Amino acid sequence: MKVLLQMLSMLMLSMLAPCLPALAAPGDVQRFPAQGTADARLRIYGSTDIEVFAAVVADYQRLHPATEVIYEDLITRELHERFLRGGNTADSPDLLISSGMDLQTRLVNDGHATAHQSPQTDAVPAWAQWRHEAYGISHEPVVIVYNTHALRPAQVPHTRRQLLQLLRAEGMPLRGKVGTYDIERSSVGYLAATQDAYRGSIAGALLAALGDNEVRREDRTGVLLDKVSRGELSLAYNVLASYAQARIDAGAPLAIVEPEDYTLVVLRTAVIPRGSRNLAEARRFLDYLLSPRGQQVLAREARLLPIINDDGSQASLGRNRRPIQLGPGLLVYLDALKRRQFLEAWRSSVEQGGR
Repeated sequence: MKVLLQMLSMLMLSMLAPCLPALAAPGDVQRFPAQGTADARLRIYGSTDIEVFAAVVADYQRLHPATEVIYEDLITRELHERFLRGGNTADSPDLLISSGMDLQTRLVNDGHATAHQSPQTDAVPAWAQWRHEAYGISHEPVVIVYNTHALRPAQVPHTRRQLLQLLRAEGMPLRGKVGTYDIERSSVGYLAATQDAYRGSIAGALLAALGDNEVRREDRTGVLLDKVSRGELSLAYNVLASYAQARIDAGAPLAIVEPEDYTLVVLRTAVIPRGSRNLAEARRFLDYLLSPRGQQVLAREARLLPIINDDGSQASLGRNRRPIQLGPGLLVYLDALKRRQFLEAWRSSVEQGGR
């Protein structure tokens, strides 16, 4: 019977395979052709995986079938650097959508953004927009994710102090089995780490304990979660919740913990670059993302938490969630000297375990 079930499962997967989107790699480009003759074009640089964002583009094209959309999937820091390197060419992006909200803030501060104001943007909370040039389109808790087969309920940490105790436990049960972002390559990881240092009194001790446990570092959320799902890692710290929830919904043996001491909330932030060649289309797409319909699609199809509720009210964050506010405060740790000092201290701590 078991063999028969396995054969049926393999058959179903082979039948479904043509219908499933291929997992994109960083730098992959996907073209969404217009339905018929194209009379508008939109090029997006985005840090959200193509397979997650494709449903959003598809719904937009139902409203605007004559628009061709080109989406390039990039890691947050590469997105930022490629935009600055690119100049104003035919392949320049018309819209930048990134969870690296500090880097998006820098673009605004340095004069690279175009202001946009509309009834849709006016509904965005004050903490989720800056100068009408950077807008949060969704919010994202930064969480602990663990493999439910690897940790007993009594072991699961619900605060950073409990995580620290688990990392220091006799026998070091998480040695080689805990992961987090490589903050030298991941902008959202760097942002979360600097916010921990700013808010948390035990941030230094926790970082040292991660180093003692030979923490595994990756630059993408999906890679970390794949390793936790397979049991290569037991736990991942400071990762984006939406990707984990999507895997849980698909049956992965994962669970999410929003730390009770505080749960950071980052924003996926949209910026229209100055000099956009398709400015009207960029404005229209941003308004769509912030419209009730766009916010519903982000929540339902992409599993991203909206900024604005269906009734037009601002999303409630909950008691323990601490939003990272868009604005000049995010520029502090982007100062070249401060960044270098922070990375040196971080590297010294996480590499002390020999990795």
